[in-house]
Amino acid sequence: MIIDPAVFAAYGGLGLVVGFVAGLLGVGGGLIIVPVLIMLLHAQGLAAGMEPQVALGTSFAAILFTSLSSVRAHHRHGAIEWPLVRRIAPGIVLGTLAGAILATRMPAAVLKLFFVVFLFYATVQMWLDFEPAPHRELPGRAGTTLAGSVIGAVSSWVGIGGGTLSVPFMLWHNVPLHRAIASAAAIGFPIAAAGAAGYLFGGWDVSGRPAGSLGFIYLPALAGIALGSVLTAPLGARTAHRLPVRPLKRGFALLLGGLALRMLWTF
Repeated sequence: MIIDPAVFAAYGGLGLVVGFVAGLLGVGGGLIIVPVLIMLLHAQGLAAGMEPQVALGTSFAAILFTSLSSVRAHHRHGAIEWPLVRRIAPGIVLGTLAGAILATRMPAAVLKLFFVVFLFYATVQMWLDFEPAPHRELPGRAGTTLAGSVIGAVSSWVGIGGGTLSVPFMLWHNVPLHRAIASAAAIGFPIAAAGAAGYLFGGWDVSGRPAGSLGFIYLPALAGIALGSVLTAPLGARTAHRLPVRPLKRGFALLLGGLALRMLWTF
């Protein structure tokens, strides 16, 4: 298997952007990885008819690396709510794993449409800087597990570390913004682990996958994205603690909106 250096450089450049965004906003980077990787796979003529599954599986595997790097940086600032992370993790794992396995059996067009709709949702959320008013305490273990299952299931279909959903959930339950972002980065690890496992095993016996794949995880793309992301995730985390995040969120919203329109145009 020979990879064009220019293509590998594109994967690495994607990783640089993803790592910074993950550290800055706690969103895991999948909202960028998935649409860009679908475009790259299509341009290379790889994974025809299963580009969304390969992009989603590779996104989760990449978020494993991004999340670890981002979590270390946030932990050094003492910003992660570890009791909350431990309480929500079981539901996160169950929801993500079940959703990922289901996604490997779905038509690619359905997954792509779901992703485009979610991208538009994330664009509006980021642009409006939507922050639910904190007016209630965190639910008990059963309620937190249910919330984690929903966050995990939705995340499994869009290849994200859950920050787009878990940050509003935590803000709604009186967790301060910077601690919510940091905790979302930590929650991203069990989401990524369960999602990667689901797409790996769910795609293990599927024919037509690109050479160099493990299930629906495309290793050359994973290597480039992971290498780039671990370099910039700590920078993004440090930036989150030093600069106002709102203007950066709006810039990210414009990027997401552009990606959503590009995917819709080529649907």
